[in-house]
Amino acid sequence: MSDKNNGNVRNEWVKLNVGGQIFVTTKTTLCKDTKSFLYRLCQEDSDLGSEKDENGAYLIDRDPKYFAPVLNYLRHGKLIVDANLSEEGILEEADFYCITELVKLVKEKIKARDTQPKSVVKYVYRVLQFHNEDELTQMVSTMSDGWKFEQLINIGSQYQYANDDHAEFLCIVSRESTQLVTNDKTVEPNDRAKVLQQLGSRM
Repeated sequence: MSDKNNGNVRNEWVKLNVGGQIFVTTKTTLCKDTKSFLYRLCQEDSDLGSEKDENGAYLIDRDPKYFAPVLNYLRHGKLIVDANLSEEGILEEADFYCITELVKLVKEKIKARDTQPKSVVKYVYRVLQFHNEDELTQMVSTMSDGWKFEQLINIGSQYQYANDDHAEFLCIVSRESTQLVTNDKTVEPNDRAKVLQQLGSRM
């Protein structure tokens, strides 16, 4: 390769100092959107008046972690969002740099995210009735499939002379059940279970 061609390659590279972090890319990448801030920045007769640091990098007072996905989009045309970034943050940067197609793409991603079903944990409650302690003991020892003991309510005779033959119990058990919903809802125990829990708390 000739020295002339090497010089052209060197002149193609651009340094950006975004919020204190240095990015190195090419004019070709920055000029992908001819209506963008970055395209205007690369023009010889740019009206932006951007200053440069001591190393010749253009100074841009923006968040560098959100500039990275913007620059990568200009490089390969794909939107890649890291787990620690929000789509809203990228949208803000895409709007600042006036990258029209990226703004549209991020808005579509946000819409898809907000309209997809969300999983919530619903607690299923069951009220079981037992006529003696043996039945109750057997039930507790054989509980399975995620059922969890919540509360025991003695609804037998209130008189002291009552014996085990007249004892009667209500046992409240619960189990988690993950469901998909399209909007946020507060999931609470059914009315009967709540009434029985309130009754038990007073006994």
